[in-house]
Amino acid sequence: MSSWMNQIRKGYGKKLAQIHAWNGWMVLFLALSGLILLSGFWRQILGEVRVWLKWLHIGVGIALIVPVLYYLLLASKHWRQLKGKPWQQTNVIIVLALLLGWFVSGVLLWQFKAVGPAWSNSALVIHDLLTWIGLPYIIYHSITRTRWLKEPSRRTIIIENKARTVAAQKNNQPLYTRREFVRLAIGAGLTITLGPSFVKWMGSLLNPYQVNELSQYNANQLIPDPVPLPASSPPIGGGAKGNYRVYTVTDIPFFDNSNWSFTVDGLVKQKLNWNWEQFVQLKRTVQVSDFHCVTGWSVYNNTWEGIPLKQLLDQAGVDEQAKTVKFYSGDGTYTDSLTLKQARLDDVMVAVMLDGKPISSELGGPVRLIVPKMYGYKSVKWLTRIELIKEDHIGYWEQRGYDTDAWLPKNKMDI
Repeated sequence: MSSWMNQIRKGYGKKLAQIHAWNGWMVLFLALSGLILLSGFWRQILGEVRVWLKWLHIGVGIALIVPVLYYLLLASKHWRQLKGKPWQQTNVIIVLALLLGWFVSGVLLWQFKAVGPAWSNSALVIHDLLTWIGLPYIIYHSITRTRWLKEPSRRTIIIENKARTVAAQKNNQPLYTRREFVRLAIGAGLTITLGPSFVKWMGSLLNPYQVNELSQYNANQLIPDPVPLPASSPPIGGGAKGNYRVYTVTDIPFFDNSNWSFTVDGLVKQKLNWNWEQFVQLKRTVQVSDFHCVTGWSVYNNTWEGIPLKQLLDQAGVDEQAKTVKFYSGDGTYTDSLTLKQARLDDVMVAVMLDGKPISSELGGPVRLIVPKMYGYKSVKWLTRIELIKEDHIGYWEQRGYDTDAWLPKNKMDI
């Protein structure tokens, strides 16, 4: 009987060890791939590979539910084994809650178009929060529990702190075993590594007005500064609410009067070209709109000041053969496009100011496109050229797997 019970315990412990091992590796991959997807540096390096990594991240995230379901099949037996051990029971509940929270928030981010910006924005905050708080905890848990489960002979040795201290002193042995020291080192290392990042993230969450901060680091040196209209200063939108995340596919360019110009050409009746001194004299208007990124975050109530795109198109005179409006970024790499009908929407703007200040280099200034009814990758940063063409154009991110249809769910239009 004793031998039979030992075999059952051994098989049960082996299954739990397998669950922890798979869980640990999957969480580690999700952590590393998530940090890579977040980083602007890796966006520049990976290019199209980033889209494949994103889908692999989503796939592994969905698959993470498998070891959880496998564990739930063993949960009743495991829970009986943990009877009288409140800390270990609490530990199990915490890990399951973290995994469930990651899964649900990740699915909402994956289905961002179906759920809309409000849900996806909240899901991103929750996903980030669970990552910074839960990642050190769950990696530590997976590593240490896997080691513990693989050593069944040591699971039966339970020594209270007080008794261990007495025994160690009596036998002149160290108070901590090598296994316990490894656990402590892992926990300390994760805290030291991820702690500052978590503090930085919390700081950005608690300080939602980032536009003014970014404007202080504007690397552009264009003279003169545009003079804001009364509706821009103070901003009629009350000031942007939310945190911009700076994504680029190249190094951030910056400009001065000698290397900046703006052109409208292609299938137009009159080619337009301005230097900076001329461009800031063009008549501008002010609008308030929200900015939604395809990765799940949003910035609300932005007060943009600039030139309606349809005003520039009318001034240039669009040729009858023109079908597509192509936009060029001053980084020399990024392009995107709108149909002619999309480009003539009232709120599509060539923006020069945000909340009464010049648009910073980090946010795509001195001039950027704003397409409020679409996700942000259509709002080309560092805009320097607009070309009218008769064929379709597939933009930078569309070539790398993003949808050509970038409408926000509530704004989807057949134009």
